Amino acid sequence: MSLTAALPHDLETLADSLSASADELHERIMRGIRQQQRLEGGNGGAAPLTQGAAQALFENEVALRQQANSLYVDAASHSLEGMGVTLPELLRLAAETRATIRRIERVKELAGISADLLAVAAAIAAARPEHLLAPLESLKKQLAARHARESA
Repeated sequence: MSLTAALPHDLETLADSLSASADELHERIMRGIRQQQRLEGGNGGAAPLTQGAAQALFENEVALRQQANSLYVDAASHSLEGMGVTLPELLRLAAETRATIRRIERVKELAGISADLLAVAAAIAAARPEHLLAPLESLKKQLAARHARESA
């Protein structure tokens, strides 16, 4: 089966994965907010989120969901041909990102990874291959660096 023949279903699968990443991002944001509340209540906690950081991350979550929804709506008309990336690679990367979001403790790292994932999704949804390479490579580098730190 060619990529084009499976495209609508495959892009829906990618959109599902991006939505699941947004779910993980939401869970991580809420965990950080709860940690901040415990810290303010004198109970301590690791990696709390300030109100500004939480708001920025919520905006990334909403934007990521919007991009996933755009992929659902436009699945039949989009093709990954000429994008320089395969669907299996994108699905693997989205799953790895989702798992990473679940474990991130540093807000700056969470913001960088979610922003890159959002940029990748936006480039694909807009069928703009010229906007895909930079965030895709940045995301891969961030995930590889995190994996190296976790393995050390």
